[in-house]
Amino acid sequence: MFSNAAGDVPRGSIGGLVHDDTRFLDRWELTIDDLPLLVLGSGTVDAFSAAFFLANAALPTLPANRVGVRRQRFVGDGLYERIELRYFGIEPVEFRLRLLVGTDFADLFEIKESGRDRSTEIVRSHEPDGSLLCFAYRNGDYSAAVRVRADPAADELDGDSLVWHLRMSRGQAWRCELRVPLRCGDEDLIPVARTFGDVFERDTEDPSSRWLAAKPMLEAASDRLVAAYRKSTADLVSMRIEKRIRGEPVVLLAAGLPWFMTIFGRDSLITSYQTVALGPDVARGALLVLAAHQARDHDDFTDREPGKIFHEFRSGELTQLGLKPYQPYYGGADTTALWLLLLSEYWRWTGDDGLAVELRPNAEAALRWIDEFGDLHGTGYVGYATRSLEGLGNQCWRDSGDGVQFADGTIPALPIATCETQGYTYDAKLRIAELADGPWRDPALARRLRAEAAALRDRFNRDFWVPERGGYYAVGLDGDGRQIDSMTSNMGHLLWSGIVPPDRAQLVADQLMSDQMFSGWGVRTLCTDDRGYNPIGYHLGTVWPHDNAIIAAGLARYGRHDDAYRIIAAMLEASSYSEHRLPEAFSGYDRTFGRRPVPYPTACNPQAWASGAPLLFLRTLLGLDVVDGRLVVEPHLPDALGGVRLLGVPAFGRRWNIQAEGTHGEVLPAG
Repeated sequence: MFSNAAGDVPRGSIGGLVHDDTRFLDRWELTIDDLPLLVLGSGTVDAFSAAFFLANAALPTLPANRVGVRRQRFVGDGLYERIELRYFGIEPVEFRLRLLVGTDFADLFEIKESGRDRSTEIVRSHEPDGSLLCFAYRNGDYSAAVRVRADPAADELDGDSLVWHLRMSRGQAWRCELRVPLRCGDEDLIPVARTFGDVFERDTEDPSSRWLAAKPMLEAASDRLVAAYRKSTADLVSMRIEKRIRGEPVVLLAAGLPWFMTIFGRDSLITSYQTVALGPDVARGALLVLAAHQARDHDDFTDREPGKIFHEFRSGELTQLGLKPYQPYYGGADTTALWLLLLSEYWRWTGDDGLAVELRPNAEAALRWIDEFGDLHGTGYVGYATRSLEGLGNQCWRDSGDGVQFADGTIPALPIATCETQGYTYDAKLRIAELADGPWRDPALARRLRAEAAALRDRFNRDFWVPERGGYYAVGLDGDGRQIDSMTSNMGHLLWSGIVPPDRAQLVADQLMSDQMFSGWGVRTLCTDDRGYNPIGYHLGTVWPHDNAIIAAGLARYGRHDDAYRIIAAMLEASSYSEHRLPEAFSGYDRTFGRRPVPYPTACNPQAWASGAPLLFLRTLLGLDVVDGRLVVEPHLPDALGGVRLLGVPAFGRRWNIQAEGTHGEVLPAG
């Protein structure tokens, strides 16, 4: 539910109640004598609830602030809202309390843009006694319905509005409960009465619930680090979703609120990597779900090719009717390598040979896709070029239309091979070689993959390196093999993957931490010297926490620990201005521009891989890793950060306690 500070959703806004990529309410406004209420205070209480404290505006017969209004809202299995009024005036008063309700059943893709007007196709069947509003819509095989049940019933129905005629004396209270059940296809969501502090019923066997219940306890001298850790873990589980993909129920972490409450392959894989050190269940769930829906054939409309891991799944009307390609859509050039990378990381942390062997056919199919279908240039680089009229032009993490461009601002011709995808591919082949040497017992495959990775590293460092401007890596190669010469944060992903030679790594690190790239709050997505730079351009100068978490890990890999901490400290400070939550992105204005980071106007908040960023920051600070079946810690904790204890870290089916201060740390069995 996305509303304003009063809890209202005005008609024509981008707010509303959304489920399964469909907006079920596009209007939800509470008024007294047709005037909006005054906001005293409001905010979320937990991941599933919010409270709004309001008062009446000045009326001819009623001064302002005489009627106190509290709205308590709970989402999950539909919407439940409790409205409470209390009157503090001297003389009795009469007024009309009105709830204006509306729905447009818009597909999520239409909410931020103009969509089809469905108003003439929405069937209303309201109860004349004022107890129930009913809205239903059908288009072919797609159907949706929403009801609003009021207790006590309204005194009057006025179109789609519920109106109560209230007479109140001093000190008198009035209360109403609103239940909003939804029907989406064959699924019914029935809300029940809630109070703050209630625990929502949740399957304790789903990966995200197990992960939250078993997460390690963090003790640290830094209050910011602890607060960001706690906020991140809570936010991640608030993005838990249940969906059906080709008839199969799945439970995973969604990409972000409010626009991406669905499964994104790239986001799920990176978030799972960020969090695997705190528990393997989310990673295991992502591996299994994405493997179950790995492409097995070709389809131009969905950019599907055998072995490819999907990019995005949607279930709204436009997708179900075949107008959009998202059931699921495979337009991500990097997701397949990232799946392989996560398979390795999960196996390293768990020693789960059984799952590694079970998923070997999927891994081999993914490797074939990389070598056979991903190489659109014919030069050994994984690239992308959509075949779908509804597909994404850019299929890397910078997936906005102008997210990949030359330094002069021009847009490159497809196909495009971006630099970080080659880094992921390099790392994935080395990691899968470990599996081949290990539980797969296939040393010949291991030798082949290591040879292919070495050849890719040499070829990449020849073709992507730009000697100008002090030396850096081009963001990609275009369809003609030309270097796309903008300077971007993607270089930091190359450090994370290990594809960069040590001498060049120092040059790349210097570029990333230069005034042109580092804003003071984090590394920008695009250098300020490039013509396309825009501090509020989605991928053209904004600062992304997940991007910076990967960069910090890459810097630490090459020994630039001070620079890694500079990023982490800036990010933790930035989180302190937003209740210790890092949003999807914030603007790339220099730190001198204001005392706090400037928000990006339409950022998801929370977003999964942004919430996962502090967890990867913690791992980077601790130097926490698994090497040859051993949990190791090589901390680099500045004096300003103090000591850190992470208790109950799961690895190899056991729990471990980690203690670190400065450059000294130890790993001890828990209990």
